[in-house]
Amino acid sequence: MSTETHQAFDQFSEYAEVAHLAGRSLAELIAEVQEVYLMDQRPWVVGFSGGKDSTVVTQLVYHAVATLPQDQKKKPVFVISSDTLVEPPMVTNLISGTLERLGKQAKKNGLPISGHMVYPKTGETFWVNLIGKGYPAPTTQFRWCTERMKITPVSDFIKAKVSEYGEVVIILGSRSQESATRAHVMKKHRIAGSRLSRHSDLLSAYIYPPIANWTHVEVWDCLLSAPQPWGGTNEALFQLYKGSNDGECPLVIDTNTPSCGNSRFGCWTCTVVTKERAIEGLINSGETWLKPLREFRNFLYQTTIPVNKKTYRNIKRRTGVISYKQGPIDKDGNSDQAYPRSLLDEVSPGFSSENS
Repeated sequence: MSTETHQAFDQFSEYAEVAHLAGRSLAELIAEVQEVYLMDQRPWVVGFSGGKDSTVVTQLVYHAVATLPQDQKKKPVFVISSDTLVEPPMVTNLISGTLERLGKQAKKNGLPISGHMVYPKTGETFWVNLIGKGYPAPTTQFRWCTERMKITPVSDFIKAKVSEYGEVVIILGSRSQESATRAHVMKKHRIAGSRLSRHSDLLSAYIYPPIANWTHVEVWDCLLSAPQPWGGTNEALFQLYKGSNDGECPLVIDTNTPSCGNSRFGCWTCTVVTKERAIEGLINSGETWLKPLREFRNFLYQTTIPVNKKTYRNIKRRTGVISYKQGPIDKDGNSDQAYPRSLLDEVSPGFSSENS
């Protein structure tokens, strides 16, 4: 695969006719996607994180539905993405722009495909929990952010569709090559004799991973060889990955998904990992205006180091209960009042915390 973004084909349909990936023709895979789409009335929910794997899956689904006879394009396809509100700005712009173009072209083509962005509830956002409620910055022991900001918004969307339709099929860009853990999970929940797997947590939800056997190189070959089927290119996506071996943050639908702090597509505030790369990689690629965000995140990480607890934590929890272990009192309670106020001053210099 070339590192150049010059496209060998003018249309995605031209590429789909001749490409061979993962030991089979792409036309054969497209036919499989169409077969799964037509086998029942369960709507599809496509998990779109904006990364390479979810982008290529979204392209395959769009093309598969678009090339069906008109009278068979009936079952709704919901392409959803989760915005935690602390994503790197250019990632947010990439995702929202893609969903907008996809939705407009689908409507123009008469396709039952729509794009949807989901968000955490106001009371469950990062800043409300960190500053308003005095939560500590997330750690591996207290990773409160994932469920509140990622899992719950997506689960609520899926549950709403289950309530409306009875069952749903979730289309993901999961690949066995990503990790041994991912391969084990995919195999564990696979339904014998079916292309679908059971969702580990959500009842009445099933998983279909069309590119499970694709390699990293094959994913990029598909993305860079032809335009997106709804128009536009993957140039911006390529630039986000360029010069980096970072992974991507998949649409998180269960607690088995690891933290995305080591990804270009993770939250820039992530303190679960020692070194956050969502912003680091972008700065190294020339986006130097993001340095203040990196500095602020690094400060948050310092507050999670045990030796620093006495500076930033209170011995009392929000309920007034004192948290302690055998020996000296351990400051595992909420933030000291001065700490969240200083954070508010830092993230919003024009707002006086004294007036709050």
